[in-house]
Amino acid sequence: MVTLRCIRAQNAPFVDYSHKKADMDKRQLAEVFRARLQTVFDRSRLSQSGFAEAIGIDRSALSLLLSGRTVRLPRVETLLAIAERNAVTIDWLLGVAQDEGVTGTMLSSGSIETTGEDGQEHGASLLMRWHAEAAGAKIRYVPARIPDLLRTTDVIAWEAAAAHQSPLAQVEDAAFRLEYNRAAGTDMECCMPLQTLEQFAAGTGIWSGLPKSVRRAQLDHMTALIDELYPSFRLFLFDGRERFSIPYTIFGSTRVAIFAGQMYLVLSSAETIRTMQRQFEGLIRHTRVHAHEAADFVRALDLG
Repeated sequence: MVTLRCIRAQNAPFVDYSHKKADMDKRQLAEVFRARLQTVFDRSRLSQSGFAEAIGIDRSALSLLLSGRTVRLPRVETLLAIAERNAVTIDWLLGVAQDEGVTGTMLSSGSIETTGEDGQEHGASLLMRWHAEAAGAKIRYVPARIPDLLRTTDVIAWEAAAAHQSPLAQVEDAAFRLEYNRAAGTDMECCMPLQTLEQFAAGTGIWSGLPKSVRRAQLDHMTALIDELYPSFRLFLFDGRERFSIPYTIFGSTRVAIFAGQMYLVLSSAETIRTMQRQFEGLIRHTRVHAHEAADFVRALDLG
């Protein structure tokens, strides 16, 4: 059985990631989904109207998703319907897994649980709760940008301001994750594209305009923490030109939380967790900078 929980900031026909993720990440995620949606649409041999009706959306919404003119993903209910109707996994639709899988039966028994509009559950951070519940188990983490526990308050504040958000919750989450990783017995592997750090150091992309002094302080802070936390925290860097992954965290054998900007897709079936673990291990196998080399890689980055 797959349990799917969706944490949404608002009840809208589509979830817009434009203010949450880097432009390149948005385009990659949307393009992977669009291509796989096109595959299942072509395979269905239905008209656009017929396919749209089968998954519970109108034809214009389907046309927009297929057109490539948007960096939006459909609501989670629509993802479930596409997967169930076409016997594929949500993991495959979102580019997390390469194998389509045949899980229509499992998906039909999935459930959706929503929280408040602010994405909080009873005022506490969901990530804090999930980390606490996975205490003692291995955490596998693909961040959307710089890993939260390695970010400085200045970088958090700068990114939050750009997204018109308060930085307080993010600062609190970063502090919690850092203290979590400093506790005895923790085990976390983090895997991310090396280009993310190169772009940050150069002050390009989403970090255009971030002062050089702030970037220097961030890299120094990051290097110190990588050295301090190793080997309980291990950072691996892969080549983003060779591999692509959406951001997600595997909390031991309890759940996978896929970060999608304004929501988390939370998958809890043992089979899905194993699939995600294999996907993460594939990223590790394609590592270009191994954990024992990560601090030196960050030290050597050139500031733009």
